[in-house]
Amino acid sequence: MDNTPLRLSAAPHAPPSPLHLVLERLRRNDSSVVFDLDSTLLDNRPRQAAILREFGASVGEHSFAAVEARHLVGWDLRVALHNAGVSPLLIDQRFASVWAFWHERFFTSPYCLHDVAVTGAAAFVQEVARLGQVVYLTGRPPTMRDGTLESLSRLGFPMPGVGRTNLLLKPDPTLHDDAWKEQAVQLAGALVPVVAAFDNEPTHINGYRAAWPDAICVRLVTDHSGRPVALAPGIFEIPNFVF
Repeated sequence: MDNTPLRLSAAPHAPPSPLHLVLERLRRNDSSVVFDLDSTLLDNRPRQAAILREFGASVGEHSFAAVEARHLVGWDLRVALHNAGVSPLLIDQRFASVWAFWHERFFTSPYCLHDVAVTGAAAFVQEVARLGQVVYLTGRPPTMRDGTLESLSRLGFPMPGVGRTNLLLKPDPTLHDDAWKEQAVQLAGALVPVVAAFDNEPTHINGYRAAWPDAICVRLVTDHSGRPVALAPGIFEIPNFVF
């Protein structure tokens, strides 16, 4: 692996991106960066598409075989099936079974191996790990640990337990993600000072902004729960980690 530090450049007179700002702060201070996983560093749409195709195969509904990651827009599985060309009548007839099939598989290690990295994420997190501490703070339960570690390794991310990289999983699967992220703020902040935090969920990134007012807080514009939550002032938004 080429360990040469990344050289960052920006267009003349253009304001620095939040990614550049994060790395500059890390160069000046021993600090950590907090990253959510799903829909922040990792794109789980391929996981969801695979589950929907598998359901179709299991019940002989061949139209489900057309579902691809690009058909997932938000978290409404009906939308994905509609975008893939499944008939509205069939969606209505099968949806209760679809949801149960999805729920049994989505939060498991084997299926999270379908995930792919958000563009530029692995390279950016590697640079963060070179300069400071990485904290993966996720709503995934402990039952997904093995699959999460395998995915991070396969996709080229810094590995928890190596250097100063940490993985914080939600200890109780029944705990709502909002409540877990509030609790985890204390755990993450106890490691070293937090210089930046990244999350796709407006509620969570707002919580980080309140907990760490001096940190650079960045929302990934991917997908989220759909709750109509306005972003707090001072939060950046980016589509990916290209810098």
